[in-house]
Amino acid sequence: MNVKIKKNGFLFFKRNKIKCAVGKKGIKVNKKEGDKATPKGIFSIGKLYYRSDRIKLGKLKLIKKQIKKNMGWCHNINNRNYNKEVKFKSYRDAEKLYRNDHKYNIFLVINANNNPIKKGAGSAIFLHLTKNYKKTNGCIAIKLDDFKFIINKINKKTKIIIG
Repeated sequence: MNVKIKKNGFLFFKRNKIKCAVGKKGIKVNKKEGDKATPKGIFSIGKLYYRSDRIKLGKLKLIKKQIKKNMGWCHNINNRNYNKEVKFKSYRDAEKLYRNDHKYNIFLVINANNNPIKKGAGSAIFLHLTKNYKKTNGCIAIKLDDFKFIINKINKKTKIIIG
């Protein structure tokens, strides 16, 4: 059972049509770092990250990892850890995962640009939370209730189809 995201701002899962936000510049085939577009394609899913102080999870068929205060995701194309989880050192090299806002209370890694990783082809593409469906910098964003519905029904073989 796959998750399909359309450019019109809807996610389709099973027989459900769920409102979502995509990148400010829409969905693009040739995603570039910082272009504010969501990559088009068929992607596997990675780990499910969550803040255990804010989200309680039951048993899932996904690989889970608790977000710690020192965690980040490298977006510096000159860093050897580009598009990977890192220990957070600065905003110049990485996006902080332990945030004060709600967006990353729980998120699922979309394995875009990961096998192999191409420098400058985009990083930190996640399915994360939103409260207002504001356009993203390239991720897909949905409400918490919709997120919980989806993660309880998917597994590591699920594909994310964007475009």
